[in-house]
Amino acid sequence: MADLIAQGADPSQRWRRALPVGRTVVLGRMSPPWSTPWDDRISREHLQVTWDGRELRCRQLASARNPTFVRGNPVQEFAIRPGEHFVIGGTSFSVSDEQANVSVGFPAPAQERSFTAQYLKRLRYRDADERIEILSRLPEVIAGAATDAELFVRLVNVLLLGVREADAAAIVAVADAGSTAPVRVLHWDRRGKLGGAFQPSERLIQESIRRRESLLHLWNVSGAPAFTQAENYDWACCTPVPGEPCRGWGLYLAGKFARDESGSPEQSDPADLRDDLKFTEMAAATLGSLRELRLLSRQHAGLSQFFSPVVLEALAEENPERVLAPRETDVSVLFCDLRGFSLRSERAAGDLLGLLERVSQALGVMTHQILDQGGVVGDFQGDAAMGFWGWPMPQPDSARRSCLSALGIWSAFSAAARLPDHPLAGFQMGIGIARGRAVAGKIGTADHVKVTVFGPVVNLASRLEGMTKIFRAPILIDEPTATLLRQQAGPGETRVRRVAKVRPFGLGQAVQVFELLPGPRELPEFTDQAILDYEQALVAFESGDWAGAFELLHKVPAADRVKDHLIAMIAQHNRSAPGGWDGVIALSAK
Repeated sequence: MADLIAQGADPSQRWRRALPVGRTVVLGRMSPPWSTPWDDRISREHLQVTWDGRELRCRQLASARNPTFVRGNPVQEFAIRPGEHFVIGGTSFSVSDEQANVSVGFPAPAQERSFTAQYLKRLRYRDADERIEILSRLPEVIAGAATDAELFVRLVNVLLLGVREADAAAIVAVADAGSTAPVRVLHWDRRGKLGGAFQPSERLIQESIRRRESLLHLWNVSGAPAFTQAENYDWACCTPVPGEPCRGWGLYLAGKFARDESGSPEQSDPADLRDDLKFTEMAAATLGSLRELRLLSRQHAGLSQFFSPVVLEALAEENPERVLAPRETDVSVLFCDLRGFSLRSERAAGDLLGLLERVSQALGVMTHQILDQGGVVGDFQGDAAMGFWGWPMPQPDSARRSCLSALGIWSAFSAAARLPDHPLAGFQMGIGIARGRAVAGKIGTADHVKVTVFGPVVNLASRLEGMTKIFRAPILIDEPTATLLRQQAGPGETRVRRVAKVRPFGLGQAVQVFELLPGPRELPEFTDQAILDYEQALVAFESGDWAGAFELLHKVPAADRVKDHLIAMIAQHNRSAPGGWDGVIALSAK
């Protein structure tokens, strides 16, 4: 068994993957899972490699723009063995036959300390900024893994990046009683160059999993006899991964302390590693949560978390495979993104698990409103949620349902903003809704599938959500949605106003963008006259009468922030429309 290790210029640009015997894989900048997206000198598909059990046979593809170097020489076809490497651009690829074998013969530690999850949760980071920066990327990094194998690779990379004292990291699993291999290493990696076998301590792993708390062993510490040194490591720790889908799993780290001139460790106090243990605890909690979510999504009993009752009824009455099969249909798509996460992360350095719980509550508000209006929760992307209507059965009033869902989310966040102690206080949201033709159903690969929706309308809904930041409007919708909503909504239920004609960045066709507002009872400060004043100013703005539009916009109440973007554009051009003005606002970014 051998691994291929890719290492870029930055420590975070790394992966280690097992080489399948006899199967050809392609390395490239965009060749999942063997991708190196960090190196633009590597072509999308650059090199074809095959491990035959003894050596790695490599052949550069015709599509490769830059050479592959072996021992400093450019080559087109070559073979390397374990311990050797080749280079493309700024990335080195090494073949390793290092093994991770759990050791039962570890010496007893000089010191042993245990840390409960509650204790680590109360600790405040001493280097909070750096830890938060890494932790803020953790959900996205882990959630982007399509398979467990890719999940393990990414998580081990995050552990080595976040725990600077660690020289090696592994995801381990304690087997059931009576197994021939009581502890398995699911994936592991170490810093730097090849360094022989890696032997995690079976005793440490078993004890940590049994106690269900983080356990730290120190061997080579001041005053300890020399025989306590273990595999050239001064310390090792194991943190259990919570949750039933990860029963018996643990995150294992081992490392060395800095040495003084005599070769003795400069630090050996367990307190020196508390920040690292807190970081590992957070990574374990995130892994456990993600695995649990994945398990629920694969089980019919968990479908209620993603589907409205109408979908569950269809699944109960008909063949689920037929109901979930992808097909073209008219859908309304809603994207909702949480705002304020970065700021709250900085303020919650001592309670990151609490922050994760509050973000989960925010996502819960989004999903509840989507499901309550008969929609399907199609995806989670970090701190954002996507829902859609019109599948698996047609919903003639899907435009109204999606808009009522958006207003329900807005109402919940607005109410929370008035309560300083509410878990959602300080968070805001932006929502985009679009309607059109798409493919909806169970979409994915043989290894990973989810029920979602695919098509240009999804991209447009996402773009509209992004525009809420530009126009400072909580909810933006497209023209088909606005047209249907005016037909379907009850008296005083919702209001719609045109915001602008916009050409989104990267798209050739302009779109009419509308703002969705609640009825006058829920938002009395936005009067019908104020809405009319804005729309009259917009007509002048689009016709090129920017001086007139400027005057009309100042009739709009100051609380209406949508007008600010038009006022800023007019002021920048000295109240005169630029040459060739066609009434369309061209956006320069997503």
